[in-house]
Amino acid sequence: MNPKRLIIPALSLTGLLVAAYTIQRGNAQLPVMPLQAEPARPAFPRRISGAGLIESASEDIVVGLPVSGRIAEIFVQRGQKVERDAPLLRLETTPLEAALATRRAQLGEARAELAHLKALPRKEDLPPREAAVSAARAELEQAAATLALLDSVRDPRAVSEDMRIAKRSAVQQAQARLELEQAQLERLRAGAFGPEIDAAGARVLSAEAAVHEVDVELNRRTVRAPIAGTVLQLHARLGEWAEAGSGVRPLVLLGDLSRLHVRVDIDENDAWRFRPGAKGVGFVKGNGQLSTPLEFVRVDPYVLPKRSLTGDSFERVDTRVLQVIYAFAPEALPVYPGQQMDVFLEAEADALPGVR
Repeated sequence: MNPKRLIIPALSLTGLLVAAYTIQRGNAQLPVMPLQAEPARPAFPRRISGAGLIESASEDIVVGLPVSGRIAEIFVQRGQKVERDAPLLRLETTPLEAALATRRAQLGEARAELAHLKALPRKEDLPPREAAVSAARAELEQAAATLALLDSVRDPRAVSEDMRIAKRSAVQQAQARLELEQAQLERLRAGAFGPEIDAAGARVLSAEAAVHEVDVELNRRTVRAPIAGTVLQLHARLGEWAEAGSGVRPLVLLGDLSRLHVRVDIDENDAWRFRPGAKGVGFVKGNGQLSTPLEFVRVDPYVLPKRSLTGDSFERVDTRVLQVIYAFAPEALPVYPGQQMDVFLEAEADALPGVR
């Protein structure tokens, strides 16, 4: 027999053996892998499950900037506790400090002018003016005496009429000068004119308002904590230019961690089963042994589109959820704001008609 004729049957037999072995291996049962963590086991016979997101009791406060500017100083660090109105960071203020110095100088000038007007008359200004009045009175008396002497002469040839007219004019001039000097003395004694003082006072108020305006702008350059809380995030860098307004990355994220809240998403199909005040329990994601009772806080009374928290591929994008807020003490679990939880809420029996 030709050996070449045996090659094809041998190959066929080998293929059948390999196929049989492969099928046997494929039908073998794979070993069951142990669970990495025990699943959460709620104690409620009737329950509503939902994904929860941990947040601060104050909700996360985005601390932004009132104006854009360069960051000159940072006063806090991540995780630091701050009191209300504590400074968080400061923007560059050099131009405003220069403007403030100018405005303060203008205010000092306005106040000095007002003080000058209120201090009138100066006591050293009175003696010269009183002396001028005395001199004018003496001049008038001398002119009047000279005229009286001329008038006493009866002989018209001794004194000409022109001289008499000149002496009468001198008396009138001396009288007018005396009246002028007396009026100026009275004006000096009266001090500053009332409307002048009012105008000077208005200029002081205007200068004070200008100083206050720059002070306000300077204070706005120091960003302060709106509440007592903890710095959750800090995105500020020294010397960095920071933009103000919405839509920009928050420089500081602040929250009150004295008590933690859990924002639970309840599917709209289960929303009718929920009753405010229902008992709740939250489990740490990834560890079903870590749990804590939850205390009802409030319901946000608006059903909104769900933002995916679990990442499951079967989540529908058209799902809407009712958000309810529960609370627990921060020392109850080793968790942080922004972390997810598995939450189970008790559904009352009367909320499930027809279910036994």
